[in-house]
Amino acid sequence: MTNTRNENLGYVYGLIAVTAFALTLPAMRAALSALDPVFVALGRGAGAAVLAAVFLWFTRQRLPTREEAKGLIIVAAGAVIGFPLLAAWAMLYVDASHGGVVLGILPLATAVAAALFSNERPSMKFWLFALIGAGLVVGYSLSRAGGTLHPADLALFGSIVCAGVSYAEGARLSKSLGGPQVISWALVFSFPILIIPAIHYAPVSLNLPLESWLGFIYLTVISQYLGFFPWYHGLALGGIAKVGQTQLLQPFLTIIASVLLLGEHADLMTWLVATLVVAVVAVGKHAQVKHNDPESATIADTSPHS
Repeated sequence: MTNTRNENLGYVYGLIAVTAFALTLPAMRAALSALDPVFVALGRGAGAAVLAAVFLWFTRQRLPTREEAKGLIIVAAGAVIGFPLLAAWAMLYVDASHGGVVLGILPLATAVAAALFSNERPSMKFWLFALIGAGLVVGYSLSRAGGTLHPADLALFGSIVCAGVSYAEGARLSKSLGGPQVISWALVFSFPILIIPAIHYAPVSLNLPLESWLGFIYLTVISQYLGFFPWYHGLALGGIAKVGQTQLLQPFLTIIASVLLLGEHADLMTWLVATLVVAVVAVGKHAQVKHNDPESATIADTSPHS
């Protein structure tokens, strides 16, 4: 079981990553104002793969083992291909603030994936607070949509499954491979699949609104790459299920960003639900999560390898 210091550090890294990821949907909305959704979804991965290859080359990282490579394929399918494609399609039809709230159930999906694939066994108390938190954000979304979910929500739910599984698998791999190495190798593995459609759907001219390019650059550098450095490390340090609960704050950070950057509106109910979710995260932090893996607290050395 991870010790208290590792758990607290895991929360710090998780909050840093969640703050970075919170701008993903607003940045995506900005990018989609002038760029094709396929280019936004896959082009960001292709660009991030170039950054990843540079990182792996100059820091002389070791090659993944055969077993690690299998896990990296799962990470790539979820975090590099599945989530970006589904989220980009959804952002064509709903506001970033709407999407941010629906993604509030992502911590629960991450916890489920951790229980299924990463030898974590959350207690009943943990599941209770996870469900309360998820219920709050889903109820908020339903109230905003008049009791029904937009078809784009189905795409968002699919993106949640992709992200939850890839987060859990990426955190598991981080214990042996290292967080930066996990997302870097996943991107490099994905590059042959990404590059052809990215080129095909690329804009014919660079003369597009600046906000679209800024959104795309943010998605490429932060959302698809650098944000995963603290995220996977935090999950590996503090536990996937527990640190994953910091994502309950992400919808409301996304709403704030949507208000400030896109001019969307947030009312009193938004802030009330945000306060309740923060309280749930604070209480749920102390719920027990068992680790069946005796080496679960071992974190990989991320120093360069020759």
